Amino acid sequence: MTFLIVLITSLLILDCCLLGLLILIQLPKKEAGVGVAFGGGATDALFGAGSGTALSNLTKYTATAFFIFVIMLSVVNAKARHASVSDLQKQIEKQNAMPITTPAMPTTPSAKAPGTNSSTAAKPVIPLTISTNNVLPEASPATNPPAK
Repeated sequence: MTFLIVLITSLLILDCCLLGLLILIQLPKKEAGVGVAFGGGATDALFGAGSGTALSNLTKYTATAFFIFVIMLSVVNAKARHASVSDLQKQIEKQNAMPITTPAMPTTPSAKAPGTNSSTAAKPVIPLTISTNNVLPEASPATNPPAK
């Protein structure tokens, strides 16, 4: 599918370039426009004096090829997207069909997993109370005992 998408896309790009050049080469009916910008006699010199009908026919064919390539690309992309969605659904269904097993957790606090350090073992949490009052209690003045 991917190769086909790349092939059709590259053909579409080439067709777009060719179609753009064919449109630019054609002589306008009023002898004005983009065709005159590249020189009025350029088309006659390149393709001959009676090239108007040949260029018109070639433009029609490349425009038809453009629409065919666009429709083909949209159909192939839709099929590729549908195939990827169905593959994803199959994988999800396969995972849902498999039973989920969880390892048993140790029930005693003294049990620890092998290879764990005693410093990483669970430690009891001690509640901590913080006072919002930052005032220190008043200290009594230092008194010297009376001398005898």
